[in-house]
Amino acid sequence: MSWTKDVIGTEKPVIAMCHIRALPGDPFFDYEGGMEKVMEDARHDFLALQEGGVDAVMFSNEFSLPYLTKVKTETTCAMARIIGELKHEIKIPFGVNVLWDPYASLDLAAATGALFIREIWTGVYGSDFGLWNTCLGESIRHRNELGLEHVKLLFNIVPEAATFIEEKDIVDTAKSAVFAAHPDAFCVSGLTAGADTDTQLLYKVKEAVPDTLVFCNTGVKPHTVATQLTAADGCVTGTTFKVDGKFDNLVDPPRVKDFMNIVKEFRKSKGL
Repeated sequence: MSWTKDVIGTEKPVIAMCHIRALPGDPFFDYEGGMEKVMEDARHDFLALQEGGVDAVMFSNEFSLPYLTKVKTETTCAMARIIGELKHEIKIPFGVNVLWDPYASLDLAAATGALFIREIWTGVYGSDFGLWNTCLGESIRHRNELGLEHVKLLFNIVPEAATFIEEKDIVDTAKSAVFAAHPDAFCVSGLTAGADTDTQLLYKVKEAVPDTLVFCNTGVKPHTVATQLTAADGCVTGTTFKVDGKFDNLVDPPRVKDFMNIVKEFRKSKGL
């Protein structure tokens, strides 16, 4: 039995993304609507996901484009406010992801009680937003300083919109991360949010690190979810739940329920 059974309540979980709109300081922040509009949209999306039956939710500042690798304090503070205001309505497990800053994600988890974090923890990349460096040793030490040893760490490998500076195989990356840090799960992505993840890549990573969970991290759709969950130990998905399946839109409640009905039938067929 995997840790997802204890932490999330099921094997083969669906972790739904609650994409928070641009925040104060972000280039596309809606100054007219202000934080009240951001809060309104976040609440709409979260409740639509929760009531639609997803297994867990991950809050992320997905609209803080273009992303930073060292996030501004105001971003973390704004996310903490949103989660804090929603806290009395949250009835399912939740995680956080402050794009793309492991330290900020850990700080936010400590402040809100998040049970898992998704981040880019390892590697040096050339990305759409410049040279992207990480320091796994410092991140893990910060986790321990905050007393978050119980918080599960999801490692994004082959991050969206980025490539390794050195030529490096995804299998080698996964194996070295397992040796150095014992990640709780790997997240395998497509090029951007909503882009399909290569199923064969999921199998390849799982074969390389059979004792570590592997999640499909982008592009899961109703007609592909059974295939992806056969290859992976769970999925993280957001865009497919939105009106017309478009990244910029709000969550569409019927799409969530229809998707989760397919997942429940799949799990039932596997005896889960």
